[in-house]
Amino acid sequence: MGYLRYSDVFKNRDRIRELRNSIQGQVVLPGEDNYEESRKVWNGMIERRPEAIIRCKGNRDVIHAVNFARSNQLLVSVKGGGHNVAGNAVCEGGVMIDLSLMRSARVDKEKKTVRVDGGCLLSDMDQETQAYGLAVPAGIVSHTGVGGLTLGGGFGWISRKYGLSVDNLLSAELVTAEGELLRASREENPDLFWAIRGGGGNFGVVTSFEFRCAHIGREVFAGIIVHSFENAKDYIKFHREYVRSLPDDMTVWMVIRHAPPLPFLPEEVHGRLIVAVPFVYLGEGKEGERLIKPLEQFATPYGSMMGMIPWRDWQTGFDALNSHFARNYWKSHHLEDLSDKCIESILSFAGRFPTPSCEVFIPHMEGAPSRVSATETAYAFRTAPFILNIHARWEEAEQDSGCITWARDFFEETKPFAKGVYVNFLSDEGEARVREAYPEDTWNRLVEVKNRYDPTNFFSMNQNIKPAP
Repeated sequence: MGYLRYSDVFKNRDRIRELRNSIQGQVVLPGEDNYEESRKVWNGMIERRPEAIIRCKGNRDVIHAVNFARSNQLLVSVKGGGHNVAGNAVCEGGVMIDLSLMRSARVDKEKKTVRVDGGCLLSDMDQETQAYGLAVPAGIVSHTGVGGLTLGGGFGWISRKYGLSVDNLLSAELVTAEGELLRASREENPDLFWAIRGGGGNFGVVTSFEFRCAHIGREVFAGIIVHSFENAKDYIKFHREYVRSLPDDMTVWMVIRHAPPLPFLPEEVHGRLIVAVPFVYLGEGKEGERLIKPLEQFATPYGSMMGMIPWRDWQTGFDALNSHFARNYWKSHHLEDLSDKCIESILSFAGRFPTPSCEVFIPHMEGAPSRVSATETAYAFRTAPFILNIHARWEEAEQDSGCITWARDFFEETKPFAKGVYVNFLSDEGEARVREAYPEDTWNRLVEVKNRYDPTNFFSMNQNIKPAP
């Protein structure tokens, strides 16, 4: 069934008045206050204009919004944090269901759990959990939405020790395409619970998430080591072996980019190509320092910073490099290995970044997520040791072609070293690429769940899993 991008329903003042009277939140139409602000998402390349934005305040509003869109056969998108690079939170025409007014987070300190609304950002969740020294394994940029991140899998600095976001999800509430409010957990609607842990927003509007928390305290031993790009080949060869020997308490990632003006770097290094090595250790600082020392002492770094850092400060440390409204295009792989040939390809393309804001992001994975069965959740590619995220970022539309071409060529060059992709790192790349985020058995099972809960593909503005004919 097709859904309409444009409809005469929005010319009917009585229908709009009826919709506004039925919800506690707001109905925002083009030309009205908050419309331009509400339709924008993180990726500045996304320029779509919904016919209406329904800013919900609770489950009842979401149900009304879904029922309104379905009864009028309107295209629907769902905005939580609006951070995903593909920009599927906003549709052209149709209705955007905006959860950004739903940002409550409630901690049960005895059970060490937190329930967060569907519009919460990571900063909202961190603020409440850190009052008790708790944290949920999640992302690394504080203005990321909890919902979109979790529905695709979710990993961050403490995932090697405590698992993915979906591994810590205990339950969720969601509104289906039929406007029914359901609870999904291991005990209730377990097929749906399996599917939303990695299958994206294909099955409903998730209005709340309940997570198990980890007790990490309010400070972690963390820091950044900055190596020169000239030593990159030798350093990465050492890095790829050493990080795989580290305990789960230690997470070490790698970012190739132009150096930002970090205070511990000499001014002459600012703007140069570098290999940045950020890390987090969940333990005593002395042991963390011992474990990280070999990476710091390899060659002569430009500089380093490390110490006990408040968790909430560390979680905001990369926000400025991922600020809103720049133009972004990503390509990504799960890497089976950082082979010598793979490293050569990476360095070749990193040596010709099309803009100073581009970067190559290579997190080391493994740890706790790799010990969970591939069939436990819809997030199934759990054993790849590394992820390669090719992050093209720029400011002007005139640079679109060059930046996108660079990212695509980089992707093709590194494809022989890859297997699968993290669905949250996909741009708008088509159905065939979405399928590569899931093994065949997982995909077939996701289609079965889609057939049951959304047989008309009402929720299609996502990395879409189409129902079977």
